[in-house]
Amino acid sequence: MFFLGELFFFFVEWNQIRCSLLLNKFDCVCRYLVLGEACCHLGLMEDAMVLLQTGKRIASAAFRRESVCWSDDSFPLLTIPLAGDTPNQQPTTPPRAPLNETESVTHLLSHIKFLLRRRAAALAALDAGLYSEAIRHFSKIVDGRRAAPQGFLAECYMHRASAHRSAGRIAESIADCNRTLSLDPTCIQALETRASLFEAIRCLPDSLHDLEHLKLLYNSILRDRKLPGPAWKRHNVRYREIPGKLCALTTKIQELKQRLSSGETTSVDYYALIGVRRGCSRSELERAHLLLCLRHKPDKATNFIERCEFADERDIDTVKEKAKMCSLLLYRLVQKGYTSVMSNVLDEEAAEKQRKKNVAAAAQAQAAAIQVQVKKTNEAELKNNKAENKSSNVFVENDQPLISSCTVNPAVFQGVFCRDLAVVGSLLTQARFNRTMPVKYEALSC
Repeated sequence: MFFLGELFFFFVEWNQIRCSLLLNKFDCVCRYLVLGEACCHLGLMEDAMVLLQTGKRIASAAFRRESVCWSDDSFPLLTIPLAGDTPNQQPTTPPRAPLNETESVTHLLSHIKFLLRRRAAALAALDAGLYSEAIRHFSKIVDGRRAAPQGFLAECYMHRASAHRSAGRIAESIADCNRTLSLDPTCIQALETRASLFEAIRCLPDSLHDLEHLKLLYNSILRDRKLPGPAWKRHNVRYREIPGKLCALTTKIQELKQRLSSGETTSVDYYALIGVRRGCSRSELERAHLLLCLRHKPDKATNFIERCEFADERDIDTVKEKAKMCSLLLYRLVQKGYTSVMSNVLDEEAAEKQRKKNVAAAAQAQAAAIQVQVKKTNEAELKNNKAENKSSNVFVENDQPLISSCTVNPAVFQGVFCRDLAVVGSLLTQARFNRTMPVKYEALSC
């Protein structure tokens, strides 16, 4: 009996130790899941996927061990209350994670994998030169039904701006740069890209404004001796590259100021901004302008914020104000470009109509001159024919004595053959063949 009692207490202590180990493992699983959700919220999608997968794997292994160790057939004596136990004692089985939390973690993990696959496909298409395909993949990410983290969306907007720029869509690229800077005001790549786009369409004041902003950002980085933002934020530039970039940027700003002082402020390339060719028709211009207005209206400037998970909810108002201001500036620039290009198109249409009128008038004048010339030619030909007919009659009268001097039997000229011979004679007479031809009329009798 003493041996059985010791064995019973040994089993009780072992199960308590087992419970504590399982509780520790459950705490470890919770830590992995919480860290994974935090990384996802901050936009660190790769780290979030690794943490969530690790936590899910540990939770699955613990649940399998728990289901084997805590079955009803394993330790039936644990269900018997001991003498020193209270009736309201907590059960010794470890708590389990609720099913809803497990499902939410599974859905979050699948969403992260979907976003990472989309981004990988978009970057591969961008590197391969398939810009339309890259734009389509990035649009699937930023326009998805489920919200994405703020940092991840800013990165996707920046990559899509690069794809739009490579495809020649200047206005779309500027709009994506505006969204990126609204979500992340310290994005160096977005400022550089937007400044280069404004310079490409010869909108030098706006380009100079972005370069000045970038210069202030570089100076603040050198002053603080670190890149902007928290330590976990990812940048596409290193700290040791900032001094060289600052020197090149200062030179670029001086060049732009010289160009502005020389008067290069009115030659903005609105054709490239709107995305139409020079010499386009009015229908092409109106279609391109309508699409730009539908996409970049100031009223729709904040729609992308609804699909964004902010790291700090207090930044929403600031992001909305920046997005509205940038969208309004772009919309005004597009309207100004539409007015300028439409005036050029109307002038070209008027010039084309005038040219067609001139061509038609010249063709009519040429046709009238040709008709007059043809009429004169016909009259001259008629006069020549009349003169030739008169001369031929004179020659026939002169030849009559030669023919009459010969004694001709009238019966000879009867029949078809004789008529043909008379025609031949008249032709010879018209050709001024006046010599006498000896003919034996005996053989020509019909």
